[in-house]
Amino acid sequence: MYKRLNIRQFYRPLQPAVSGTNGKVTYSEIQPDERLQDFIYCYWQLQTNEELEDSFCYRVVADGCIDIFFEFENPDESYVMGFSNRFAEFSLGKSFNYVGIRFLPTAFAELFEINVSELTNVSESLGNVIPETAVFISGNMHRQMALIDQKQILDQYFCNHIYQSIIEGDHRIWNALHLILANRGDIQLSKDLDAGVSPRQLRRLFKQKIGGTVKTFSRIVRFQHTLELVQGDKLSGSEFFDAGYYDQSHFIKEFNQLYGKTPSEVLVS
Repeated sequence: MYKRLNIRQFYRPLQPAVSGTNGKVTYSEIQPDERLQDFIYCYWQLQTNEELEDSFCYRVVADGCIDIFFEFENPDESYVMGFSNRFAEFSLGKSFNYVGIRFLPTAFAELFEINVSELTNVSESLGNVIPETAVFISGNMHRQMALIDQKQILDQYFCNHIYQSIIEGDHRIWNALHLILANRGDIQLSKDLDAGVSPRQLRRLFKQKIGGTVKTFSRIVRFQHTLELVQGDKLSGSEFFDAGYYDQSHFIKEFNQLYGKTPSEVLVS
């Protein structure tokens, strides 16, 4: 298998837990096969355990990743959600069972040899992007299966894909990623980011391989680090300064743009 930057060592993309449904909606994650963990962060499932009284609005926070997802009752319709530079909300109805595959930054572009800048801030039919994967999901996912059973089938599919492919990595973007992730997004682009490539080339590489600019990706990494602190109730009064925010208002504004709530609202929920 092609050896690439171990992003998982430095970065854990978080999505918020479901709250306020009294257990009627659950969100769970499961890790892929060890051979896939350089590429896939997790498989996830978001489902109702009983029909809701009102349509459920699900918030997805910015995490720098790309996801494939589908409704388990209708695997014929699968989608890919590209890199997002802000939070997104989806109205899912009163009853649903969604399954997803979250790819680590750069992995989707490398595995499928596509320019992911065209997917930025959009959800696109998977059949229009990777038709063979859409066909596989349609033919192999069945409503009677538990998430662990889906994992085994998806593990085998993606392992086979990797072994049958020549995956081209790019050390230039990996050098930059390492610097950004190791510093939790707190870098000065003009001073700290010496990746052995011009700023213009690096901007192009990030858009093609990740879907966003270097600056936006760094903001998301920094946000994800502070989100982990907020969710763990470990955010001290000076923590936002340590993360590189100018002041508390700057921190709250950026957090709200990427989450859709302020840190205090997240703590309350």
